[in-house]
Order: sequence, then structure tokens, then C-alpha cells
Amino acid sequence: MLTDWKSRAVSPNDAVAAVKSGNRIFLHGAAATPTPLAVALAGRRDVEDVRLYHLHTAGPAPWTDPETEGHFRSVSLFTGAPLRKPIAEGRADHVPIFLSDIPGLFLSRQVSLDVALLQISPPDRHGMCSLGTSVDAARAAADTAKIVIAEINEQMPRTHGDSILPFSRIHSYIHTNRPLHEHHLEAETPVEAEIGRLIAALVEDGSTLQMGIGGIPDAALSRLHDKRDLGIHTEMFSDRVVDLVESGAVTNRKKSIGRNRLVTSFINGSKRLFDFVNDNPNVVFYPCDWTNDTANIRRNPKVVAINSAIQVDLTGQVCADSIGHRIYSGIGGQMDFIRGAALSPGGKPIIALPSTAGGGKFSRLVTQLNPGAGVVTTRGHVHWIVTEYGAVNLHGLSLRERGEALVSIAHPDFRAELSRELAAVRHFPAPAAA
Repeated sequence: MLTDWKSRAVSPNDAVAAVKSGNRIFLHGAAATPTPLAVALAGRRDVEDVRLYHLHTAGPAPWTDPETEGHFRSVSLFTGAPLRKPIAEGRADHVPIFLSDIPGLFLSRQVSLDVALLQISPPDRHGMCSLGTSVDAARAAADTAKIVIAEINEQMPRTHGDSILPFSRIHSYIHTNRPLHEHHLEAETPVEAEIGRLIAALVEDGSTLQMGIGGIPDAALSRLHDKRDLGIHTEMFSDRVVDLVESGAVTNRKKSIGRNRLVTSFINGSKRLFDFVNDNPNVVFYPCDWTNDTANIRRNPKVVAINSAIQVDLTGQVCADSIGHRIYSGIGGQMDFIRGAALSPGGKPIIALPSTAGGGKFSRLVTQLNPGAGVVTTRGHVHWIVTEYGAVNLHGLSLRERGEALVSIAHPDFRAELSRELAAVRHFPAPAAA
């Protein structure tokens, strides 16, 4: 038994002293961001060319401050709010990559990690810690990095699944007792409410759900309490799923893989969510190359994948990671689940977005994507598109039919213009003005 582990904890500065110039580092993300270690590392000026690989992180990101240039370089594999400006200004890098492919970067040594900076639970009586709220790519990083430096946080949940990390694997560590970074629910807008209603109407009893985080997925989830035997197989979930479990709508009984359990790769939400997953054998965490493997996703029945977009063009190309050339998020798991849902018996891949942006000034349904916009979901993969004005299934439709279907769910203020542009592009007579 590890009865004296607390006495061997060191300061954050001492913990990160093992980092050397030229090191390649993995930084744990989302609620599991080891902020004290990241802050201490970013304060060092005696190292150069240290690259930090990470998904979206929570809290401050001082390793991207201008004064750290030359010392540290952020390489985000999925970008969050703190990294958007540094990437746009050229002070940080972004890698477009499927979430399912990220662990392979480390496992194959294409990115050979020197250090993994993790936030983990205290060791149990067997000498095992837990990766807690984020297993995703942290599993591969913990297994392949030459050195593991950890924040052992008393408030990090112990999670089930492939989340175990032997205490003996840790090179140095700090001991904390602080709340995890939280993401709180926000009041839904009328547009989100209507989109949520339309999505909920597409969800059948016995469906297996994948969803992201944000107003639209939350609005859809909050309208599923009358459904029966829903299941969860997703890359992440937040508080609204807890509501569905408590109401009895989610039972996971109809799933073919992970039956009777919620399957995820990481979570992001409030303390209520963290308490829900803590030592809960009905919630299992696996690496994202497993949760997002289409071979696994498709085994479940009626997979409903709910994902968002920034723009959709009239052929069905989905931009979800950038605003023009400006990186906003990343590819993430959208394509993994859009394809997995399409292959699932009775599955429904859904892309949902408000019809306008900029307070109604711009249509999100466009004849062509903005220059520099990234196509995350191709027009060959797209199925359902939902706005507050309706839901259309583009699968099997011609380019002309797709365009007409998308115009029908555009904001009324933009339909006439989009119809004229569609007619010009597809070379057919424009409809007569109403």
C-alpha cells in the first residue's frame, strides 16, 4: 500500500524541472488540464524549442503568451478558445486530424513524446491512479512518453474502463486538492430550442447517441426524456446526459457494444457530472481510437450522431473547423461518427446549425464556402442537415436536388438569393419570384 505518497510530492517548479530543450510534450486537456504544471512550465526561460501537443485545454494557456516564443510552441490537435488568437497570429500551430487518428501519432512514434503532463486521481490501495475525466489521447501519451509528470488531484474522479495508470509509472508529481475546470450549461436560445426539437423528432427509441458540447446538442438532449432505451456511445458527453440517465430515458440496454454502460472518451461539464462518473461502473472511458473507430460505432443500432457546423454549401460540404482561414476548432470526431452512424443499422448522421450568423447578417448555408474554409464532412458523407427551418436528408440526392433541399431550410431572407445562385451554378431556370 502507498501510505506515504503525499510526502513525496514536490513543487510544480521542481516537477517540471525534468523538461529539457527540444522535448516533445503531451498536455492533458479539457477538465483534466494540469494547470499548475502548465503554468510552472510556461514560466521557464532556460529551455528552447519545447513543443506541447494537446487537444483543447481549459483555464489559462500561458505557454502561448508572446514572451514564450522560442521557448515553447503549442501544437493543438483540436483548438479551443485560448489558442485561436495565437494560431491566427502564427505563434502556435494546428494539426488537422481525425480524433480517431491522434493516439496513433504517439503509438507509432511519428510524434515521439519525451514527457506527458497529466492530471490524475490519487493511487488506490493497489497502487493504481486513474486518468479521470479524459482518457482520449492521454492513454497513448501515458503509455509512450519517456517521462510522466503528474498533478495528483484529490478531486479528480476515478473512472472505469481503460483509464488506469500505475503509480510506479510516474517520474515526479505534485499534490493538489482543487476543483476541476468546469463547463456550465447556458440558457438555450429560441433558435437552439427549435433545432433541438427537430433533432429530437429524428431520434427513435433504442437509438445510440453521440453528441458534442454546446447549445444545440444540449437542446436536443433536453427533449429526449420521453424516449426509451437510449444508449450512449460517444467521444464526450456533458451534464444533459446525466439528466437522461436519471429520467430513465438512457438505459444502454439496446446497444451491441458496451451494453448496459455509457461509453465515452472524455467528459466536460460541471461538478455534478464529475461526481456522476466518479467510481461509476456504468460509465466506461476508452481511448478515442477505440470509441471513434467506425468498426465499433457501426455495431450499435440506430446510431444518431449530432454534430455542428460553421457553414454548409449547397452541395452538402460541411465546414466545421474554421472561419475562412482562421482555425476555430478542429476536425475532432465529426467524420468518425458521421461515417459510423451512416454504417449503423438505422443510423442517422446529423449536422445541425443555425441558419444565420452575425446577428442575421450572413447565411450559414452558402453557394460556396469561404476561401480557406476546411471541409470536415464531405458531400459524399453528409446525410441530415438541420436548421431552425427544417431537416433534410441529402443522401442519394443529386447536386441540384441537394441545393433545392438546403435552400428550403435556409433563412427566408436568403432563400431567393440562394435560389438564383443555385440556378446559375447548376444551369437551370431560376424559379419565378414569389
